[in-house]
Amino acid sequence: MHDKGVILKAGKHDLEEGRSLFDITTAFNYGQGTGSAQLLRYIVEHTELVHNPPYQDWQCTMSVGSTSALDVALRMLLNPGQYVITEEYSFSAAVESVRALGGKLASVPLDSDGMIPEALDSMLSEWNPEVRGASKPFILYTVPTGQNPTGATMPIERRKQIYAVAQKHDLYILEDEPYYYLQMPSHTNPVARSTSDEPFDSNAFLKSLVPSLLSLDTDGRVMRMDSFSKVIAPGTRVGWITASAQIVDRYIRHSDLSTQGPSGISQLVLFKLLDDHWGHQGYLQWLAHLRSGYTERRNVMLAACETHLPKEIISWNITRAGMFQWLKVDWKKHPHYVGGQKGPGEIEEELFQTSIAKGALILKGSLFHADEDEIHQNMFFRATFAAAPFHKIDEAIRRFGEAVGEVFQLV
Repeated sequence: MHDKGVILKAGKHDLEEGRSLFDITTAFNYGQGTGSAQLLRYIVEHTELVHNPPYQDWQCTMSVGSTSALDVALRMLLNPGQYVITEEYSFSAAVESVRALGGKLASVPLDSDGMIPEALDSMLSEWNPEVRGASKPFILYTVPTGQNPTGATMPIERRKQIYAVAQKHDLYILEDEPYYYLQMPSHTNPVARSTSDEPFDSNAFLKSLVPSLLSLDTDGRVMRMDSFSKVIAPGTRVGWITASAQIVDRYIRHSDLSTQGPSGISQLVLFKLLDDHWGHQGYLQWLAHLRSGYTERRNVMLAACETHLPKEIISWNITRAGMFQWLKVDWKKHPHYVGGQKGPGEIEEELFQTSIAKGALILKGSLFHADEDEIHQNMFFRATFAAAPFHKIDEAIRRFGEAVGEVFQLV
């Protein structure tokens, strides 16, 4: 064990005996859909500290992770045949959740700054119910920070513009933000590691984050989904939503009759770590440390791309948040495209299978298409730098570059 490690203990009767506000007896019993009052209090305080929603009756309630939160939200808001608006490339689980409930997806183009507000406004202004076969949509699903799969991150002005379009067309925004704290500086100005001798400044850290859509929400038209999955552990299956009291009340009713609250064991572990041990200052310091670690990983992948990928075929933007690198493939330079022997789908699959054969799993962009009927002129692949050691990140990109060279018959 690390010599600086701390062992956190929970007893059966800690609450009764005054040692802690949360104990095994409480955590291991049946709970409410809201989750435990003890951990929920910490979550509410954290949300106010970071986002401070600018209206009075906002509330939080726990979820069994953000994917479950989205499923509950769609069951509350979406009727079969209705559309949900999202980016043209979107989180695959969100896409499948909408379709499983009988909904449809209307996709909006995006760039390195996320969803393009002018395109969103144009689509809604020109919406034709007869052509679309459904009324004008009112649900907007977006991942504003480190978007999955593209890694795009909305700057503050873009978020304000998206919110203004939502006000104009009376949209309700589902803000899915598992990567919010993994916001990175530019590739040329990496953040200092949080293990430095300088004291941690929580205010400076919070000011370095792009404000959330929730923090801009004066109307109560945002339901924000947060999770501990990307910052503590995916296996906790604990997250939370923040929304107006009316929405939270409906959400709790759905949870009480379906998932109920998250695992009591997970809640107890998180409470001991976050409240009994770290406190708010310690948790923010951990998030800053995590961000600097992901920045290093991002930089390793960017260096690998520069070294191993043929730039006449592959291009990319610098990921500013999250854990994904989005790679654009100039598929029209494939030798069999010129004569019309292969289309983009065949070329994408050929490159994917060749990369697999070389031992590198980099996902096809088509797996993230939101609108199945949309004709896509671009080809992308998604790489991740989330978990692999640095040398394996470099090796995976090298193998993918080798696959590109083979498929495109580069000399």
